[in-house]
Amino acid sequence: MSITLTEYELDKLLEVHVSGKLDKEVYERFVPSAERQIEEHGKIRVLFAMHDFQGWDAGALWEDIKFDLKHFNHIERLAIVGESKWEHGMAIFCKPFTTAKIRYFDQADIAQARQWLQE
Repeated sequence: MSITLTEYELDKLLEVHVSGKLDKEVYERFVPSAERQIEEHGKIRVLFAMHDFQGWDAGALWEDIKFDLKHFNHIERLAIVGESKWEHGMAIFCKPFTTAKIRYFDQADIAQARQWLQE
């Protein structure tokens, strides 16, 4: 499991790159970055890129649900970038948990995902 976070302060954009199976520790790194940007900008845009993604363990799933409930209205756009059809299905699954506009992009189209987030 790994996570890389990149905050773009001027663009209210947070890029999250993950691989493997997410655990609670991932959220201990992600949540403070997201909340710092939310506090500064009110609403943010997130690029969530997955490589060799294997889902969440129970602790990470609980942290994800808590984050989604707390920040239901704080994400304007969510670009999900992945490699497989089930990751595409995640974009559809996420819609009831946020007011964000959500789009799925294949890994090869990550530049297009970044452009969509800037629109």
